[in-house]
Amino acid sequence: MLHPSYSDLMKVVNADVEPGETKVVNSRYSIVMATAKRARQIVDGDEPLVAMSGQKPLSVAVEELNQSKIKVIAEDELEEFEAEIKEEAAKKAQEILEEREAKRAAREAEDGESEKSDAEEEEA
Repeated sequence: MLHPSYSDLMKVVNADVEPGETKVVNSRYSIVMATAKRARQIVDGDEPLVAMSGQKPLSVAVEELNQSKIKVIAEDELEEFEAEIKEEAAKKAQEILEEREAKRAAREAEDGESEKSDAEEEEA
């Protein structure tokens, strides 16, 4: 027997859904799939988000879901979420490239001034 119950977990997951909107999770199958996916992530090395030493990964995943430490995303929201993440990553990558280019240009300018002053000293 699952503790908390499937219906309790479904209430937790759907707590943020406005009345009239489609529920994120509407079946036991959805709960099982979400917790199984999270349990696989824990087995693969992800850190648990709740302190439950000695518990099996599935029990930890159920507790994370029950404590709202993880969020189940509906299929239609998943594409939007992935697009947002890719956009943010692209912006961050562009910022890093621009920062590196600015540092490289500053070093080159500094090296150019250093060479110029060395040449002036040799002439003197």
